[in-house]
Amino acid sequence: MNLTQRRVSSRIPQVFGFGRSFKSSLDPSSITHGIHVFQCPDAVGIVAKLSECIASRGGNILGADIFVPQNKNVFYSRSEFIFDPVKWPRVQMDEDFLRISKMFDATRSVVRVPKLDPKFKIAVIASKQEHCLIDLLHSWQDGRLPVDITRVISNHDRGPDTHVIRFLERNGIPYHYLHTTKENKREEEILDLVQNTDFLVLARYMQILSGKFLQSYGKDIINIHHGLLPSFKGGNPSKQAFDAGVKLIGATSHFVTEELDAGPIIEQMVERVSHRDNIQSFVRKSENLEKQCIAKAIKSYCELRVLPYEENKTVVF
Repeated sequence: MNLTQRRVSSRIPQVFGFGRSFKSSLDPSSITHGIHVFQCPDAVGIVAKLSECIASRGGNILGADIFVPQNKNVFYSRSEFIFDPVKWPRVQMDEDFLRISKMFDATRSVVRVPKLDPKFKIAVIASKQEHCLIDLLHSWQDGRLPVDITRVISNHDRGPDTHVIRFLERNGIPYHYLHTTKENKREEEILDLVQNTDFLVLARYMQILSGKFLQSYGKDIINIHHGLLPSFKGGNPSKQAFDAGVKLIGATSHFVTEELDAGPIIEQMVERVSHRDNIQSFVRKSENLEKQCIAKAIKSYCELRVLPYEENKTVVF
């Protein structure tokens, strides 16, 4: 393919014959929404086979995104579709997409049906700063995050009458305080606590996870950190940036790797600040960006919008 990028809009279903006849054939009371992501070596006919698979089971594609990077011989796609689970049982769906996966030697083929599949189980790990933690808890409570928070782990001891602890107790979410030192990061205990999770979220956790921990856990970990430009390191970076008179602040959410704050980026957000900001409004804007950025990254991940690309990049549909 010579195209740097191919995007297939919602008009694609009509191109492949998924017109009104398919929509009208679905009983509105039984319509279920599905997502499929696919990654394989680029070849002729991939879109046609994926479309045929869905159409042959009476489904209808609502939209599709496709990315074929130039001179890379790799194909990425993400499709959203509706179907009748009576006509297309969940087990049969897995078998159908597996057959196409083998046909094109796919490196990734994942199906998700949010209405039928269990929510992703996560653990949130935090330190003393709790703006991201609190926002994630309230987003979970309001149903804005499609996850189940199984527990919160922290190296900061919160008293029994604090907002976080009261919230967790009301909602039956365990809180684990693990005091850490330079000599003991309590990683083995953290591993024991997160064995049954699908991925982890670091909500301003101010400890570096070792390569041994990452290898032992073996699943994705999503992190958030500020993006103050130019870079400010050490204690109180917001105060340093404010004193330097920066005009642009940001936040970056990324996957955790052994290299500090250098994993594949999922989401980034920026906002302008000015001479009219005081230190309080400056910090508030920075924290709001961090909250929005990590929430969007988690939502994108759960909706199968994030795919690995090359060694240290991502495709985010």
